[in-house]
Amino acid sequence: MEQKPKTVSPISNEGRNAYVAEHLTAALLELLKEKQLADISISELCDGAGVGRTSFYRNFETKEDILKGYIERLFHGWMDMWNNNPGLPLDKGVYNVFSHFEANREFYALLNERGQVYLMKDIILELCGFNPDQDPIPAYSSAYVAFFLYGWIEVWFRRGMRETAELSALLRERGN
Repeated sequence: MEQKPKTVSPISNEGRNAYVAEHLTAALLELLKEKQLADISISELCDGAGVGRTSFYRNFETKEDILKGYIERLFHGWMDMWNNNPGLPLDKGVYNVFSHFEANREFYALLNERGQVYLMKDIILELCGFNPDQDPIPAYSSAYVAFFLYGWIEVWFRRGMRETAELSALLRERGN
């Protein structure tokens, strides 16, 4: 009996994992428009993404991990801009923060509506450089900045996301 040559997927493991993550994220965001995260089953999520349960568990432990990964990707884009502009005045930094949240308003409103804003806390801590093994001054300094930013964001959500980048620009022009 003649053996047929094995075919190997042209997509690498990294490529497959990226495909799975992208499709699970899109499916989860669509399902979140209809129901709470706790009411979304892994099977329902995988069906919506067109991937198997094994693919889900190979890439994520929980549904929250999908949202954390998406938030992290959004934040890294914003933080890259911040890090590429050292010495950026605080008012321009605030403008950029507002601009980031405005550009992603639909996602953040959904996150807020579904009670998932808390998922941003650990990501913000990490982005601000917090490490529990740091010496006390840097650890508390980075935590201070992170929780200041997190609190600011949470209050903005609670206020209905009314303030905009344009408002921060007007305040800057007025010297406030």
